Amino acid sequence: METIALSLALLSFAGSALAIEKAELEHRIHLLTSKFEALQQKNAIPAENLSRAKGIVLLDRTKAGFLFAYQGGAGVAMVKDQSDKWSPAAFLSANEASLGLQIGGQQAFIVILLMNTNATRLLTQSTYEFGGEARGTAGDVSAGAEGALPSGERLVLVYEDRKGLYGGAAIKAGALAPDDEANRIYYEKFLTMQDILFSRKVEPTPAAAELAAKLTECAKVAQK
Repeated sequence: METIALSLALLSFAGSALAIEKAELEHRIHLLTSKFEALQQKNAIPAENLSRAKGIVLLDRTKAGFLFAYQGGAGVAMVKDQSDKWSPAAFLSANEASLGLQIGGQQAFIVILLMNTNATRLLTQSTYEFGGEARGTAGDVSAGAEGALPSGERLVLVYEDRKGLYGGAAIKAGALAPDDEANRIYYEKFLTMQDILFSRKVEPTPAAAELAAKLTECAKVAQK
């Protein structure tokens, strides 16, 4: 009986831990939605660009260090189907390490618009390099810095809202990769980026639906 009770207790603890982790991921989507809304209050991203975009990545990023600089971030991606309906949210991570004469700390919220279906399909790869430098000074919005893909086509637009001060090289976009563990915890089963974004094997969660509604609303704002 004691063994059974212990087993049930362990299962209950595991379930609670999973619930906490899932709640944290839910909070991450809400936080990214709030930061996107705050960015749009500065009229950072033209409604026309949001309307034409076939996919989007919202990314929180932190950069700090002395001599050795580490960049890291976590975010979500969503894509549109043929009827312009947003997909469920898929979790991403972004990491970059570099050496250089750099000092300070900086946080950044980055929005990446994927302007056609070829660009969105890159999200299914194990890593996705998006080039370009996000221009601007600390605390300013960098509006419309272009991402540079190998083809040279304008498939990516990068918008950034930075806080803090960082001395050294300009912030460079790093490598995105699927966060398989976050996706597994959030959807409670293993799913690929293809499964979530394109095959629609899960339904959008309430948090993802709220983000989709905000994206749609901002895309419809009349241009002045």
